[in-house]
Amino acid sequence: MIFAAGFGTRMRPLTDTMPKPLIQVAGRRLIDHAVAPAIEAKLSPIIVNAHYRADQINDAFSGTDITVIDEQPEVLETGGGLKNAAPHFSENSVATMNSDAVWRGPNPFEPLLAEWDPDRMDALLLCVPMERALGRDGRSDFALRDDGQLIRGDGWVYTGAQIINMDRVQNHPERIFSLNEVWNTAAKDGRLFGVEYSGTWCDVGQPSSIALAEGMLADV
Repeated sequence: MIFAAGFGTRMRPLTDTMPKPLIQVAGRRLIDHAVAPAIEAKLSPIIVNAHYRADQINDAFSGTDITVIDEQPEVLETGGGLKNAAPHFSENSVATMNSDAVWRGPNPFEPLLAEWDPDRMDALLLCVPMERALGRDGRSDFALRDDGQLIRGDGWVYTGAQIINMDRVQNHPERIFSLNEVWNTAAKDGRLFGVEYSGTWCDVGQPSSIALAEGMLADV
């Protein structure tokens, strides 16, 4: 599942006429930086949710094997969007990725697939230490314990890629909600885990981050 339904308000004025996932970074649309590793990892089906200027997202994947879900009339946030897409998945473990970051290094799904253990985990988040989180404004998301569990704290940044147990998502009582709520309950149960991404990562959340991301990709 690729999340592409947001309004991209921090990316204005670029998002005045197009959704953020279609903005070009290093000659490729942002969303292509998310779809390519999913295809390479042979993840299927690939689902993209859309809301803001959804017609453009639909057009971008017309004629492909990628399914676009148009969330109307309301944007459902990350948790609600994933819950809404549940009928498209035959497996209980689903990989998701945000569409506003770029990667340099190994396929981001590789460490997730290698470490995923549904007997112990309800969510496994791909993280980077704060010093390797390009484009972030100084905020981190989690602390990573020695046993791999994530708790709310400092030091580690969620990259936007994860594997998650759909039971946690589908059992949420609301229609519109953030995945943060699912992670918080999983953490309380000791079932929220993290794994480090060994490459470099850039959050492309505002116009100034485009040059930063392109510099990272060009750095040899």
